[in-house]
Amino acid sequence: MAEYELKCFGESGHSYKAALMLQLSGCNWEPVFHDFFSGEGRSIEFLEINEMGEVPVLRHAARSGEVVLTQSGVMLDYLATITGKYAAGSAAERREILRWVLWDNHKMSSQVGVLRFMLNYMPEEKRSADVIAFLQARVHGAYKVLEAHLATEDWLVGDKPTIADISNCSYLYYPEPFGFDREEWPNISAWLDRIAALDGWKAPYDLMPRTA
Repeated sequence: MAEYELKCFGESGHSYKAALMLQLSGCNWEPVFHDFFSGEGRSIEFLEINEMGEVPVLRHAARSGEVVLTQSGVMLDYLATITGKYAAGSAAERREILRWVLWDNHKMSSQVGVLRFMLNYMPEEKRSADVIAFLQARVHGAYKVLEAHLATEDWLVGDKPTIADISNCSYLYYPEPFGFDREEWPNISAWLDRIAALDGWKAPYDLMPRTA
């Protein structure tokens, strides 16, 4: 039995953050498929696990008892604390990591996730051109922030990869079109290559089962 179980599905960028952290940290873990597109997140059984109706959900069979976590940012912080991998080197660095994780969830992943969903999974007749244009502008602004920061830094915080990098990179490895062309963002592209060169790295669909 694996020490960690991650309730997830391959198309979920937030799930990929937790899956990638588990993988890079060398944890003994396994994915448990979540049938998002069939409405599993709205089932009574799942809402009893996570009232927010979202994945990922992480179960850790810790020595002190089972730990169940929701929200990818919480999982990243927990795993960094437990494993000591991709963690902050000081209190000030941890605050800076938290700043980037919160920024990602508000400015990057939330925007990219909705945009990617609308362009690839929502029926075409239900797509709003105005909403798509708005999200594309928001996403472009987020890319500009990352590109500028990575012009002078190899990693988002400090001189080594941390959970800030793992959080912010997740959606940018997906192959579906959502308006991200790596050739337009050379600093981001080089950063993604550095992350992909880390021992154990795998792409989203190689780590988690996707919807058939």
